[in-house]
Amino acid sequence: MERLNPAELEIDLMCKGVRLDPSCKLDGARSLAKVRAGLGSGLELTIPARHKTLWVNVPVEEAFVADSPYRLAGGPGAYEVEDERTPGLSYGVGLPAAPAWYGRATGRGTPMTKVGVLQGTYLGVYVGRTCQFWKANPPLNCRFCATGLNVGVTEEAEKAVDDVVETALAAKAESGITFVHFNSGDQVGGGIEAVTPYVRAVKERVGALVGVQVLPDRDLSKFDGLIEAGADHVSFCYEFQNPKYFEEVCPGKASILGQQAFFDAMAYCSRKMGKGRVSGEIIAGIEPIEDTLKAIDFITSLGCFPTVCIFRPLKGTAMEHHPSPRFEDMRTVMRRVFESCMERGIPIGMAPNIEVSLIVNPDDARDLAPPSLGKTLYLARLAAVRWAAKPLFAKKMTPKERR
Repeated sequence: MERLNPAELEIDLMCKGVRLDPSCKLDGARSLAKVRAGLGSGLELTIPARHKTLWVNVPVEEAFVADSPYRLAGGPGAYEVEDERTPGLSYGVGLPAAPAWYGRATGRGTPMTKVGVLQGTYLGVYVGRTCQFWKANPPLNCRFCATGLNVGVTEEAEKAVDDVVETALAAKAESGITFVHFNSGDQVGGGIEAVTPYVRAVKERVGALVGVQVLPDRDLSKFDGLIEAGADHVSFCYEFQNPKYFEEVCPGKASILGQQAFFDAMAYCSRKMGKGRVSGEIIAGIEPIEDTLKAIDFITSLGCFPTVCIFRPLKGTAMEHHPSPRFEDMRTVMRRVFESCMERGIPIGMAPNIEVSLIVNPDDARDLAPPSLGKTLYLARLAAVRWAAKPLFAKKMTPKERR
């Protein structure tokens, strides 16, 4: 087994997980966060790379991890992921510490970890009630999702705006977050209406970049209000390009909304917000890889960037026994993410300190693509735009009430 580069290691760890050596001490590390849709249920690791530090949430509890060649050994300050396929092959990694605010409650008495959690370097918050697809008879929830197992159990069923603001202020002051991401499932009264008050409160009282992932509404003008409230980023999880897999794995989304509703919302918001501020979120490792590659190019054709989740067969879900994806396939997929963004001129990695541990970020995948003049020019343009955009982001991260 040849040594993997950091992006390849990130992908392989997501595909295979890591076993914990009995002697390995996780003192002070972030706890396993069984919240939201469940993708952040693993162990948070950091991997040093040339251009930045990669953040990855690695499966540790799922059944397939028992067969992983990777073993985490060591202790605070000296952790290593050992690859037992090759004697002596190991990778130095970091385990981010749990922040002090993880042990505190809000003024209303709500534990802050039941309001939001760090997933990489940003704060993730689920808003609204449990996705209504879980309550249908028969259930219409997405078969890979754990929202119905987590919301109201390991996190608050409904979150007060003041609790979210207080938690976000603590995360900003103590963990240096720059980004708060809200997601929601199918909601009575609509997801846009449910999330907008939280967006407005964070922009006005906290000062942070804000992202939102909600189900599309057939009245696309409703997104105008979300943008006016201050949403900096909007994403749409349509999961699969192949209609057959979309219908079988996401019965609620297929029967109530349909794929076209997601496509229309992506196109509308991209036109309103501009290139690179909207994402299409898909899952890799279930539908044929050819369809996933088509999805990536379709998303970038709309001026959006692809958020590609490597499928994780989560415990307790309907797909917990489905096999984890092959590394070779996922490497191909993530290379295409970077190359498609490059070919379409999609700005990636622009905002400061946003590293998502649940996915391979598009700029994480840069080392999967071979050197070329086009790649060199693209990276140079990104660096120039990133520098020029610093004042804009600084303004966006200032609370409106202090401007």
